[in-house]
Formats: sequence, structure tokens, C-alpha cells
Amino acid sequence: MGEAGSALDELAHRSGTWLARSAAPAPRHTAAVVAGPFDRVAWRDVYEQSAALRDLAADLGRRHDHTADLLTDVFLAACQAAPRLRDRAEMAPSHLVNHQVVAALTHSAGFAELHRETAGDAYAAAMAVLAQAPALRGLLERTREARDRAEQADGARQEAAAAAARVGEALREAAEEAGADGAVPAPAADAVRRAIEAAEAAEAAEAAARQEAGAAAQALAAALPGIRAAARNATATAAEAVRQEAALMRAWGVGAGRLERMPFDERARLAERLRGGRLARWADLIGRFRQMAAGERARKVENATGELVGVTLGDDLSRVIPSELAVLGIPELRAVFAARYAAGELMLYDTRGEQSTGRGAVIACVDTSHSMYAEGPGGITREAWSKACALALLDQARHAGRDFVGILFSAADKIRVFRFPGDRPADIADVLDFAETFLGGGTDFQRPLGTAAALLEEEFEDTARGRGDIVLITDDACEVTETWVRGWNEAKHRLGFRLFGVAVATPDATGAGSVLESLCDNLRTVDDLTDVHSAADLFRVI
Repeated sequence: MGEAGSALDELAHRSGTWLARSAAPAPRHTAAVVAGPFDRVAWRDVYEQSAALRDLAADLGRRHDHTADLLTDVFLAACQAAPRLRDRAEMAPSHLVNHQVVAALTHSAGFAELHRETAGDAYAAAMAVLAQAPALRGLLERTREARDRAEQADGARQEAAAAAARVGEALREAAEEAGADGAVPAPAADAVRRAIEAAEAAEAAEAAARQEAGAAAQALAAALPGIRAAARNATATAAEAVRQEAALMRAWGVGAGRLERMPFDERARLAERLRGGRLARWADLIGRFRQMAAGERARKVENATGELVGVTLGDDLSRVIPSELAVLGIPELRAVFAARYAAGELMLYDTRGEQSTGRGAVIACVDTSHSMYAEGPGGITREAWSKACALALLDQARHAGRDFVGILFSAADKIRVFRFPGDRPADIADVLDFAETFLGGGTDFQRPLGTAAALLEEEFEDTARGRGDIVLITDDACEVTETWVRGWNEAKHRLGFRLFGVAVATPDATGAGSVLESLCDNLRTVDDLTDVHSAADLFRVI
């Protein structure tokens, strides 16, 4: 009886070392960046919507382990307002390299600049991940040895813990089969002994793995300077990519608020189109035009009377001279006043200053004939300058609540009309279609100007709004018929619109007696296509 009892006691004594080790190990994390459920939902949504992110994860995963966790950490570090890294002691050994890579990225000199662009913006953070893809590939290759050794050490640690747990399980089963005197049946006792032997072997393997882990730490330390240098380059590259896209969006009039409301895939397609469009390289020019126009709007004073220079005739009651108003005090002469008012023959103070702005639609007629494709000073094409000016006019119209129409023309049979009502936001896809369309061919003024006059007539009949503004931007001159000119002048007198002319790098088209001079109320020549201020006065009077 004592011998049997000794058998169970002996097994328990021999198992004691492993029973202590079979306790559940402290939890280890596979995520280097501390994140809440909303952060992870943001990553999952972006990942599901971005084919580029999924392709990157698959590509990296074919050669390296745990790369999906690494991409998650890089995204969260960029997107969170105040990213926080876990302590290294909390990390699973298999993910220590991920921790080191993310720590190098977040502590690099360029991360603060990148983070200003990406914090709180899931799309920008995803873009930062993609921009850092080449550097991440290099970092993973550089740390492959350390990662492999850490994987072996982690596997050995887990196997040792499992072997210790099996010892405890075998001892529990032996205790259940032991008799009242403590005797353990031979099969159960043998199972305990085999579990102990397996645990001893696992312990030896773990000791060897710990040496591997030390070697892994040394390998990682050796790679650390290269990791930090690559991290600096990666964050600088990502910051530049994100900043350029943000500038591109701003240049095309897509504000931050609109971007935040835009679905991920739609925003990605828009960014791709902006980067690949014909006018993508002129985004800076477009942005400068818009900035200049905004500054001119700020300077503009509505309804200013200007400098008094004499007396003229007209029907503007705000400028009637006192002697005319005195007539209203004599009942017998009031009918005479009314008749002169109807005929526009009241005596008014004549002023000199900037013209008052219109109230009807703003229409930009942009020449897209072959010659507009030619480059001017600074390598800027005449087309690019004209489209940038037209887009600034679109902003001008929207700021005043006026309709905008873009008319692209070349030969008489080539014309495209883009309408942007002032009572709703301009669709960015339509704006890009307007900017990117190029017709080619010769030049004809009659059809685009006639179309513009017809649109203003339509607006006047529908809304009674007159005083529209037409801007003709061209680099050429062409003939117009006398019959057409008569009709044009009649429409102009009836609707009260103005025609502003811009001759782009063609001083010969604006000389005395030229068609442009005879048609336009206000005409200027632009010689330097790098100078957006040559058209500044347009934005003070339109």
C-alpha cells in the first residue's frame, strides 16, 4: 500500500517542475500599435475597398510571415491622431521585427510631416501605406534572418508550454485512475513518464531556441541602422506623395470636406484620373489661377461709384443729377421725366472706374484649335493657360451664385457645351471632362459666340436675368460676316451682356481694326503664360 502511494507521489514529484510551467503564459500581442475597435473597422473598410492594398498584402505574404499585421500597424500609425506603440515585452516574439519596423517609421524625422497629412484621414493613411511599399519590401528582406530566428524561438517556446501542459494532463488522468492506496496503473504511469520525457526534450529545444532568439536580437540590432535609414526615406516619400495628391485635389477645387465625404473607391479613381489627365502637370497653374481669382474677389467693391468725370445720358436712377430730380416736384412734368427715363435720356453723373459686375450667366468660350496646343513661355501650352483661366471663372460664377457655361470650340462644325448651374455643386467629373476635352481643327468665332448669346437669351426668357458675361479666349483671328455682326449687336443691346476678349500669345490678333477689337468690350493680350495676374482685372469686373 505504501509502495503504491509512493508511485503517485513519485510521479507528482517528478511532474512538479512542469506543473509550474503549465500555467497560462502572459498574453503576447501581434499588433505593435494599440488600437480600438473603431480603428480596426477603419482599416478593414479601407482594406476591403482597396485592391492595391490587397495586392500588396498578397505580394508580401508570399515571401514573409505576418505581413498583414505589419500593414495594419503602418496604417494605424498614420491614421490615428496620437498613435501609441506597445512595449516590446508585450509583443509575441514572432512579431518583434514588425514592432521594430513600425517604431523606426514613427520615430523617423519625416513621420511628423507625414502624420499631419494622414491623421484622421483613412484614405490618406492607406495611400501612405502604398507609398511606403518599396521600403517595406526592403525592410522585410533586411530583417529576414532576425524574423526567421524569432519564429523558431517562438515555436520552441510554444511547444515547451504545450509539453508542460501535457504533463499536467497526464498526471491528472493518473490521479483519476489511482486506487485508494495511491497505486497508479502501469499504462497511466507510463503516460506520465513519457510526457515528462517529452517536456524535458522540449525544454532542451527551448534552450537552443533562446540562443537563436539572442542571435535574432543581435541580427536585428545589426540591421537597425539600415532600418532607420530606410524608414526615413519611406516616410519622406510617403509624405511627398500624400502632399502632392492633396495639392492636386485643391488645385482642381476639391476641398477637404468634400474628400472626407467621398467613398474610398471614388476618391481613388478621381486621384488616378487627376494624376493621369492631360492637364495634370498644369495643376500648379490651375491652383495659382484660382488663388489669384480669390484674391481679386476680396479686393472687389460692389456698386462703387468711381470718379466723377462729367455728365452723360442714361436711365440709371442712382446717378441722376439733382436738376432732373427737381422735375419730379412739378406734376405737369412728371410724364416728361417718365418718357425720358424710358428712352434712356436722363442726365446722369458720368463716372470713371471699374465696371459693375454682371448678374446673368458667365460663359467662357475657349478656343481648342490645333494652334492652342503649342507651348508658350515656361513650357505652358496656350490650352493649359486658357483652361486654367476658365476654371477660375467657374469659381467666380459659383461664388456669385451665377450659372457657368464652358464652350469649347475650333472649326465651325466642332463645339462642345458644358453647363454648370449656379444652384448646385459642380460635378468634378464634368469639370474634368471640360478641362480635358480638345477638339483640334481651325478657328471659327461665329458659332461659339452665337451659342453663348442664345444661352443668355434663354436665361433671360426663363429668369429675366440679363447682363451676362462672355469671355472669349483664343490665339487666332477669323472673319465674321456682316449679317452675323448685325444679329450679334442686336442681341447684345437687347440682353445687355458684355464680351471680354483674351488673346493668348497672339498680339497680331488685337491690332486696330481686328475682329477681336471690333467685337470685344474689353480686350487684353497675354504674352507671358506663366503670369496669371495678366488676367486679374477680369475677376474684378465679372
